Amino acid sequence: MKIKKMIAAVIAAMLLGSLTACGGSSDTASSSAPAAESSATAESAEADAPAPVSAQGSDGIPADDTWQPADASLGLPALDLGMTTDEMCRRAVLNVGNRARLANAMKRAQNKEKITFGVIGGSITQGTGAQSSQETYAFRSMAWWVKAFPEAANKLGYVNAGIGATGSYIGVHRAERDLLAEKPDVVIVEFSVNDTDPLRDLQSYDSLVRRILEQDNQPAVILLFMTQDNGTSLYETHKKIGEAYDLPMISYKNAVMPEIKAGEFTWQDISPDNIHPNSNGHGIAAELLWNYFNSVLADLDHIDTSDLSFTADPVSDDRYQQPKIAGSDVLTAEDVTGFTEAEVNSSFPHNWKTETAGSITFHAETANIGVLFQRTIDGKSGKYEVWVDGEKKRTLDGNFPGGWGNYAEAAEILTGDAPAEHEITIRAAEGNKADGFTLLGLMLS
Repeated sequence: MKIKKMIAAVIAAMLLGSLTACGGSSDTASSSAPAAESSATAESAEADAPAPVSAQGSDGIPADDTWQPADASLGLPALDLGMTTDEMCRRAVLNVGNRARLANAMKRAQNKEKITFGVIGGSITQGTGAQSSQETYAFRSMAWWVKAFPEAANKLGYVNAGIGATGSYIGVHRAERDLLAEKPDVVIVEFSVNDTDPLRDLQSYDSLVRRILEQDNQPAVILLFMTQDNGTSLYETHKKIGEAYDLPMISYKNAVMPEIKAGEFTWQDISPDNIHPNSNGHGIAAELLWNYFNSVLADLDHIDTSDLSFTADPVSDDRYQQPKIAGSDVLTAEDVTGFTEAEVNSSFPHNWKTETAGSITFHAETANIGVLFQRTIDGKSGKYEVWVDGEKKRTLDGNFPGGWGNYAEAAEILTGDAPAEHEITIRAAEGNKADGFTLLGLMLS
């Protein structure tokens, strides 16, 4: 489980110091916004600044033409990584959204109250591709709050709930444990390249976003849409959620793909592979978020924060209610053959593992059932069947030959309209070349 809580007074000395780009300025802030914290050392630019190109993304997703970067003369905090332009920042904002909750968090920070900044997503949010944790988009985005509100920096909390190879289906089931338990006031949700199923992931993304918005402390939610090198992303599906709930939506895809098409920089300049941003790419994502934050900060006195309620109807049927990942700490196994309790995956503790042709049974009252299991590259994992109430539902393959590494895979087994008592059995399939299998937990809701 990748969670970090850092006190901003400690990290302030490590943060980037220069204050320009995308509407920013190194001048002292005006009286209409908090002054940006000064720094003795400015970070050098990571690449030449690209020139402006067309006003919408390469796939025709229009930006929100009501948004403009904050006036540079205000001296608001901004990164100076040399990779973004005002036009990229404008293109990236797909929806300005309802700013009340974000403005409320900023007003509280102005009043020196504690603010917790959180992110949830996959390997990009976890920080894969960046040279250090301090160069990730998540850390750099949190750094904006240190720069903008230095007098409240020692009260700033930070939660990074990014786990590689996980989408919103796993995300909604782990959100309480990994993110919401820390009561974040501002949350960035990033699952656009990890989600791949438009039907299931519309449901899981909807339930995840709703679960965050329905918290008693009324956190602000910002949707961040990343992309693969070929433009593949599920952000058009996710965008439906953002539009329905009028949430801020920031598209890295809309910012970078037209620049690449225009030859201003290459994908290799911003990524070491086909998905993960390098430090340059993480920096671009952070700059996009900083500049959206700045636009809210610049208009803070004019944003009504009297109504922070969330009353919108679900886009889907909001399937995943009270979701959890149930491991050996909460589930009692029955009729066990071969399986023993184990600690295999640190992100998802309390597992069961077998190296022989095993079988394990559980009883649970639930409406929906998923299985979280480990896929391995060592050739020792086999195929296992999942039976529910005496009916075979699915065969899971724990073998990942030639893969990039071991990872947690989720399989949806059963969906229902109301909770009911179910018997769930996981047992070795016939004809396996390998009998090993690791059950990380059941996903119940």
